[in-house]
Amino acid sequence: MALTREDLRNQLKRGEILPLYVLFGPETDLLERAVKTITDKAFAEGDFRDLNENSFSLNTDGNLKQGLAAAYQLPMMATRRVIKITDLRISASGFRDTITEADEPILSAYLADPSPSSVVIFVADELNGVRKMGKLLRDKFPAFEFTRLNDKQMVEWARKQFKDAGVQIDEAAFRQFMTRVGPDVRRLTNEVNKLAAASMPSGAITAELVGPLVPYSRELDNFEITRYLAEGRRPEAIAVLRKVLDDGGEPVALLGMLAYNYRTLLIAKDMMLRGADRRDILGSIRMKSDRHEAFLATARRSDANKLSLAIRRIAKADLDIKTSKGGGSPAGPRLQLEMLVCELALC
Repeated sequence: MALTREDLRNQLKRGEILPLYVLFGPETDLLERAVKTITDKAFAEGDFRDLNENSFSLNTDGNLKQGLAAAYQLPMMATRRVIKITDLRISASGFRDTITEADEPILSAYLADPSPSSVVIFVADELNGVRKMGKLLRDKFPAFEFTRLNDKQMVEWARKQFKDAGVQIDEAAFRQFMTRVGPDVRRLTNEVNKLAAASMPSGAITAELVGPLVPYSRELDNFEITRYLAEGRRPEAIAVLRKVLDDGGEPVALLGMLAYNYRTLLIAKDMMLRGADRRDILGSIRMKSDRHEAFLATARRSDANKLSLAIRRIAKADLDIKTSKGGGSPAGPRLQLEMLVCELALC
């Protein structure tokens, strides 16, 4: 069973450094912070880090063997060596895996006898716990999963970021900030830093400052709606929908974005079923790079027939809104969208 990021944090606070870590999950910003923290704690003051810190991407053939061989080398003028092995993928389908059963002998040999003078950090884009190699990595050493923060955790994270930045934000401004920034740790942190700089020299952040500086994250929230729908999480999808509409989102524009998201998912799913290269799939979509992993994970979980059905239902809702079915007042399109979201969650 995978451990949590809280387990990792507590372990590091106790000063425990393991010879091997496996880190995975969709919250890549916190995962990257964890890699940095482990690396920093692995070295002592005065260590020559540049001579003892190496990274090997599994997108390049042979790098698993080279990385583990480097881990057996003694550190040079340092307490330890730190070896990062990135781009690890073990998927449910086996599509574009970067570790396969052919790697089992070398990987099992290292797991059975890890170097005591090195810290090896495996960073996984995807780590299926059912596949043989995924189970091997998750069972032999602690694997720490970085799940997305829930609403409560996002609020706590935001408050900590404002406190660490040395600024004060009033409650009205804080609520406005959370509504606009969306559930993305990297963006949240960037926006906190931007507001902290703009609030100087007083260090006081008000709603008047948040409004012009923090744009509402429509792309993010609209994709979150699609992701929740694909996962059958109707309450969350409706909650995000209402938040977007309450903030002034146009129903027709939102519907268009939903249609685009579903069409893009269907294209990606079709390419996956035909064995297309990951880079070709990502090259066929227009999306920020920090959304790629969440998008691909959603596409993998989705059913092509259900995606097609959803697109037809969205087209019907678009016609109903444009012909004023359900009423010509602003409440009509809103009602149509809420009904649509409820139906899509059941697809």
